[in-house]
Amino acid sequence: MSSFKRKTTSKQTATLPGTRVSPGSIATVLTSTGIPSLDDILGGGLPLSCSLVVTAPDQHSSYGELVQKYFVAQGFVSKHNILLIGEDPSQFAKGCMWTSGSSSLQSASISTPSPSTVEAEEEGEAERSDEKIKIAWRYENLKPFQTTVGPSTPSMEDYCATFDLTTRIPDSFIQKALSTGQLSICDVNSFGSEKISTVEVISHLEGVLESKGLTTPLRICVPTLGSPSWGVLSVQDISRFLQSVRTLLRHYTNACVSISIAPHLSSENWGGPGWIHKLGWLSDSLVTLAAFTANPSMSALFPGHHGLVHIYTLPAPHTLLPPSNRFSTLRGLSAAADSCGSGENNLAFKCTRKRLIFETMHLDVEGGVSERRTTPSSNTLDVATSSTIQDAGGPKAQFANIEVEIEEKTKEEAPVAVSSIAAGVEKMGISPEGSTLSQGKSKKPKKRVGFRSDRPDLYDF
Repeated sequence: MSSFKRKTTSKQTATLPGTRVSPGSIATVLTSTGIPSLDDILGGGLPLSCSLVVTAPDQHSSYGELVQKYFVAQGFVSKHNILLIGEDPSQFAKGCMWTSGSSSLQSASISTPSPSTVEAEEEGEAERSDEKIKIAWRYENLKPFQTTVGPSTPSMEDYCATFDLTTRIPDSFIQKALSTGQLSICDVNSFGSEKISTVEVISHLEGVLESKGLTTPLRICVPTLGSPSWGVLSVQDISRFLQSVRTLLRHYTNACVSISIAPHLSSENWGGPGWIHKLGWLSDSLVTLAAFTANPSMSALFPGHHGLVHIYTLPAPHTLLPPSNRFSTLRGLSAAADSCGSGENNLAFKCTRKRLIFETMHLDVEGGVSERRTTPSSNTLDVATSSTIQDAGGPKAQFANIEVEIEEKTKEEAPVAVSSIAAGVEKMGISPEGSTLSQGKSKKPKKRVGFRSDRPDLYDF
């Protein structure tokens, strides 16, 4: 009997509820943001002891707060401890979305619906809208074009639930979470000063972290950092706050933070050149949601999207490179590396009636699926009516010029003296000299090809 044994690595399982081990490092524990597509962008989820900052510079929308509501709702489903910091946090918690079919919940136990409830309804609507489209028979068995990741599977429901934007958390559940201590609030209006000191908020946050145990993850949510309720904050105040939060997370590894910056503080004009990049250096991950609300031209160009997604920083605990580079499907870096592709995909987001989706950016069908083009496109060029483009020099003038010379006929043909034709030629501004009109059918001129002595890489036709 051989004394050698195969050396195998023991798989470490996450002991904390609502978490899982990162596929890139067994020392990293992930928790879900509540949005499957955002989890994919982050590399599987938000790691514990890390921070997520979301900026939405459009002041006419609130996509940043919507991401925070997903983050809080997922904490309730996973039975995590939650700390809300902001203006009237209890009212913010009541406005969070909930799982469909659970509006009549009366206990702390959560019965989540099947993961395909919302997805099936949206696919049904898409099928009804596309039922009249006919495609070639050879493409009928192919998979439909996927622009985002699929919904959570039944085995992943404990990690990332399926939420419905048309439902809200029951008030009874919020009251019970407050009484049991699962939900803690920090109202910035309770400090009683015109300018909220970020140092006081940090001290309160540190006290909550010390009081909570290490057996349950703690989700810290700041819906709108820098809103009018915070008073007038400077660049140094926000920078000091983000750096202090990041330092605390390194000491309390069972907590994670999700912060949304106020819209008027999310632009380069407020913090100076490189302000958004500075926010990325002060946080573990930074994602910007640039909506099309203030740009009608972009809305018309991409009617299927509501804005662009810009990634500045991604979490990389215990590693040199972010795990998202290897495991993100939407970013496409792993697929591009395997096939020697062109790089990262462009990402966008859209908000449907029931969920928020992050997906790859793509152009819609020109003219729509229900319209039929009867006139030529505006970008087509009419060869018959187009004018001759003159060479104006520059870099393009250095390319090869093709000269066409028609070999002269050696045999002269008798001209036809027709006064009417000659008069017509003179009216057109063409000199009759050198132009001969042959009787009958004229022969097709021959062409010759030769090398140019000064530039042997070109041909003369």
